[in-house]
Amino acid sequence: MTLHFTIPGSPKGKQRPRFRRMGNFVSAYSPKETVLYENLVRSCFIEAYPDTFFDKDTPLSMAVFAFMDIPTSVSKKKRQQMLDWIIRPIKKPDSSNILKAIEDGLNTVAYHDDTQIVTHHVYRFYSENPRVEVYISDDLDFEISCRRLRDGTQL
Repeated sequence: MTLHFTIPGSPKGKQRPRFRRMGNFVSAYSPKETVLYENLVRSCFIEAYPDTFFDKDTPLSMAVFAFMDIPTSVSKKKRQQMLDWIIRPIKKPDSSNILKAIEDGLNTVAYHDDTQIVTHHVYRFYSENPRVEVYISDDLDFEISCRRLRDGTQL
């Protein structure tokens, strides 16, 4: 089974935890922006698949396609190269932080824990429609399908 859903808006990465001192104790907490984005991921998945949950013992594959905003200050030539995927994003947020925010947002909603994800791929592109497309599959041959998705053909 392969699930696909879209998270609207610019991709966001997981931020580092913040710390606060309370008397003799130090506690860690997630920044507000990270919590809000993980909640958005969670709600987008639940909206698309309200009654779907992978079993605890199921190994999973995940593919994330992050489509980022094109900067407003680029020339028309560079803009077209960005739309044609000749120029790819080399800016923050990085791939690993985007993936971590999505994995953590889907904990206990799509799967028991993100330790079930044994294979993952993150692709970053520029687009006039910023969003994140997420594919989760219990098919471990999903990597071949990801190449087809990246090349523009559907599963």
